[in-house]
Amino acid sequence: MDVVKIEINKKVTPHMLRHSFATHLLEHGVDLRYIQTFLGHVSSTTTEIYTHVSKRSLANIKSPLDQITEYKQLNN
Repeated sequence: MDVVKIEINKKVTPHMLRHSFATHLLEHGVDLRYIQTFLGHVSSTTTEIYTHVSKRSLANIKSPLDQITEYKQLNN
């Protein structure tokens, strides 16, 4: 396996990597309780600090009306 070096022009800390990883897991549907356990947090409040609203997450929210419409289209 070859080592690939990249230039990062921004200071990156372990905390930033941890936050990014937790956010990535949330955006891919991993339950907050699993992330809490994975990160070793005793309180879910601590894990909630890692959450923030992303445009991708907001775009994936469907209203019940959207779901009914999609269901009807699939079954016709």
